[in-house]
Amino acid sequence: MFNRRHPSLSKRGVIWGLWVILLYTSPPSCFANFSQAKQLIYKIKEGLPGGTFIGAIGEDLHLDFKVEPPFVFNLPQKKVNGQYVNLNSTTGQLYTSATEIDRETLCPDNSGGRGCVLSLDVFVLPQQHFQLVKVKIFIEDVNDNRPKFPVDEICMSVPENTHINARFAVEHSAVDPDLGPYGVQTYWLVNDFGMFTLDVEQNEGGELTPFLIVTEALDRETQAEYITDIIVEDGGTPPLLGAATLKIVITDVNDNCPKFKESQMNVTLHGNTTKGGHLARLHAFDPDLGANAQISYAYSERVPRDARSLFHLDRITGVIKLAGKIDAGTATFYKLTILANGPACIPAVATVSVHIIKVVTGPPAVIPRYIAPENDGELAIKESEPAFSPIAFFTVKNIDINQRVDCHLEGTGPFRLGPYQTLKNEYLLETTEPLDYEKTQEYELIVVATSSQGLVIKTFLKVQVLDENDNAPVFQQALVEVSVEENNPPNTFLTQFQATDQDSEGRGEVIYLLGGDAPGIFVIDRVTGVLTITTSLDREEKETYRFIVRAVDQGTPRRESLATVVVTVQDRNDNSPRFIDKDFTFFVPENFPGYGEIGVLSVTDADAEENGWVALSILNGSDIFLIDTGRGALRAKTSLDREQQGSYQLWIEAVDGGEPALSCVTMVTVLLLDVNDNPPIVLFPQSNQSYMLVLPNTLPGTSITEVYAVDKDTGMNAVIAYSIIKRKGGEPGSFAIDPETGNITLKRELSNRGLYSLLVKVTDHGQPEPLYSTVMVNFFVNETVSNESYIQSLLTREAGIEVEERPWFKGQMTQGPERYELFPCQPVLIALSVTCLGLFFTVVTLTSYICCKRFKKQRKKGSEVERPLKKKNDSIQGVKRKLRPISNI
Repeated sequence: MFNRRHPSLSKRGVIWGLWVILLYTSPPSCFANFSQAKQLIYKIKEGLPGGTFIGAIGEDLHLDFKVEPPFVFNLPQKKVNGQYVNLNSTTGQLYTSATEIDRETLCPDNSGGRGCVLSLDVFVLPQQHFQLVKVKIFIEDVNDNRPKFPVDEICMSVPENTHINARFAVEHSAVDPDLGPYGVQTYWLVNDFGMFTLDVEQNEGGELTPFLIVTEALDRETQAEYITDIIVEDGGTPPLLGAATLKIVITDVNDNCPKFKESQMNVTLHGNTTKGGHLARLHAFDPDLGANAQISYAYSERVPRDARSLFHLDRITGVIKLAGKIDAGTATFYKLTILANGPACIPAVATVSVHIIKVVTGPPAVIPRYIAPENDGELAIKESEPAFSPIAFFTVKNIDINQRVDCHLEGTGPFRLGPYQTLKNEYLLETTEPLDYEKTQEYELIVVATSSQGLVIKTFLKVQVLDENDNAPVFQQALVEVSVEENNPPNTFLTQFQATDQDSEGRGEVIYLLGGDAPGIFVIDRVTGVLTITTSLDREEKETYRFIVRAVDQGTPRRESLATVVVTVQDRNDNSPRFIDKDFTFFVPENFPGYGEIGVLSVTDADAEENGWVALSILNGSDIFLIDTGRGALRAKTSLDREQQGSYQLWIEAVDGGEPALSCVTMVTVLLLDVNDNPPIVLFPQSNQSYMLVLPNTLPGTSITEVYAVDKDTGMNAVIAYSIIKRKGGEPGSFAIDPETGNITLKRELSNRGLYSLLVKVTDHGQPEPLYSTVMVNFFVNETVSNESYIQSLLTREAGIEVEERPWFKGQMTQGPERYELFPCQPVLIALSVTCLGLFFTVVTLTSYICCKRFKKQRKKGSEVERPLKKKNDSIQGVKRKLRPISNI
């Protein structure tokens, strides 16, 4: 209130001393407003659309908006906070701007739940009303973020000897930028295999950590790996979910010990066996992995030293060979106890009984000769070798004449041992069918020779099958169909190809390549087979992509298989309807029948199905016009008259069937073509009863009056021609009418006084038939009008009018219908012209003199004798024209 009084006190001239005293005793309220800013608090939710009302600062401050000058509200820091809000400078109302408020972006460090605040300083102006208003807008959280794991695959290792109810923390916990109940609430497994469950613990900071709990005993040898999905769920309604692949790897512990396949073996050894001869091969196995499955072979302490020296045991392979020479002092029986040792295990025990047969002349011997590559008793053969491929050749020696030896093969596999046909006591070992590395990698065979005296000789063989690149990769699906929406973001994941190859090592490693027909916008990861699209697709440009994906192994030669991928681009409503022309103009004759087709508007939409369905509607003029919404045919509900309205402008809207719908508008101009449907209308004279006073001494060539007519049509339909078709009174050729202007001229002197009448025909040039009107033009020849009633009686009297003119036609327009020859022949005209040429100057002089005299006399009488045509009506409807006064020249 003090601020309001201050100007008035200044105007009244209050002394400055009183003003100073007032300043010290009672500070003005304006200074109090400066000393303390007012504060307003509003709350809104994040993600509100632009234009959402936040609060009214002026109303909340209870400001009186009737004051002068009016309040002005201003944001001094528009660049900082004005991007999120809009302030009405007049009302002080706050609205959200087009920039959507994201609480997580605005307050990235607001994880502690202190609240996200947008602070504004608002100035209330002008200066005499100044206030500083502190506005705080609390941004409330909404559930707009999905919980997410930091990695796509979580790998956990669990020992197979883990106790039941043991807990393992899932280190990769999910995060959710939302707060409170909208944050992470729980975890669960898609498949627990009946072996696991999931528990959640909350630490002091409120963070939830999932724990994997083992509910059943694990055995790596039964199942070494479990793969499932772990799901995280927030507290929204409905809740938002996140997922990651959980891979539980069961790590091996040494819970298995070696075991022999055969715990008892019998071996017969002849006394003439050469040093290094192969006696037997022991085989033990341990289902554990790595170091837990390492096996070493050793003699038991019960085996005598001499036996150890005579028979060598390979601690790695378990092969027993003859290491010394058999002589007379060598015993005939040895019992060898073999131990298979594993880490932290009780050794497995096997017994090998060796029977030595001493012969003086030397026992039969089986001499092997290897055809296939051999290394330390192991043969190697490629799986590509055909059936009946020879492997080894065996010869039996030291056979007496009376001694018979039978050789046969022990062991499983596609092999056979038969006598060689051309020689005796020789045997050939060969395959019976092609070998397959992918089925069996190695075979153990024993060639057994039995003599007629019961002597048994065994020769041990190990056949190793060599892998070759004989298998091509195999796709899980030969045809992969993928759908992707158009306008996709770059590097969008499409699908992942998986192909397997049964070959070993590099021959079984598969890489993925695109075929030569693949467009360059597609990329496939060579190792993982993940197919992505590098750019955004446009269905209107191309709807289907079909190309080849190759799976190639690393063998020699390389083998490959093909899969076909079909990528279908799904339509989105991203194209508005489009008219073929920017605007349309249709020409239609007037009086066109109602509901006739005026024209067709062609419209297209590049989208498909519902997105490309277009409906047409008229935005204005629907009371006169209608349009076929499907075909686009424009029609008028009634016949149109050009004379009422010559053109129409319509706005036509095309709306597609998409969601949301898109539209476009075009302008249609309908121009009515004139039809000769209006005869000329005579505006002057106004009726057949009108007349004009003509002085008897009017000279020929004088323009007496005119006929004026109009035609509502246009073009040639409105071009008017005038002609005199009948007359009453006077001699033929007394009057002439200009066919273009309708101006009537006196051609001969009027010898008789009285009433003259001309019937004038007014014709247009319309097609196919011209239309016409007629009017009677009346002249009363006299010096004055003494009896007007008498003239009216003459005008109403029915009397025949003689035909004066020949038919008028267009070629005679320039000279009018009163064309006739005054002289019979052209030579006479020439003679008269030559005769009159000498008198020309005399005539001109006399005529000029007479005309000047008469002109002076006529000017004196002009005001008395000039009189317009009399009319039945005092006014002319539509057009006011002056009658030409006729003077006696």
